[in-house]
Amino acid sequence: MKRKSLEHAPCPVARALDVIGDWWSLLIIRDAFDGVSRFNEFQKNLGMAKNILSLRLRTLVAHGILEIVPAADGAYQQYLLTEKGRALFPIVVALRQWGEDYLFAANEPHSLLVESDSGQRIPRMTPSGSQGQTLTPLNTRVVKLEDI
Repeated sequence: MKRKSLEHAPCPVARALDVIGDWWSLLIIRDAFDGVSRFNEFQKNLGMAKNILSLRLRTLVAHGILEIVPAADGAYQQYLLTEKGRALFPIVVALRQWGEDYLFAANEPHSLLVESDSGQRIPRMTPSGSQGQTLTPLNTRVVKLEDI
């Protein structure tokens, strides 16, 4: 079954999912944040089929999330996050923190995201309002296009 494109949806969440909404794309982005940059490294880390990896990398490049640059050794190319790609960091962190909260048993070991300088775990991400208050579904709303 062919996947429906959401590229013209009026919802920003739908459009974002159209580009990065499959697990392979998000795992490629996660690995890129971890310093992976070459095709064979992505393939080895993720254990995904080369044809699927090629397709996902092409899509991420086409959407300006990754860019292809010559590798330092000149023999290969590498994939680097663009500014648009680096802007996905809070999304990856939020998914990580949600996974830590809900998908691991108490005291079950898992990888940690820490500050490079201090080695301390990063603080919880929490959306904040214009007055510094914590935002939740109870004190926010979506303004639909027809409401504008």
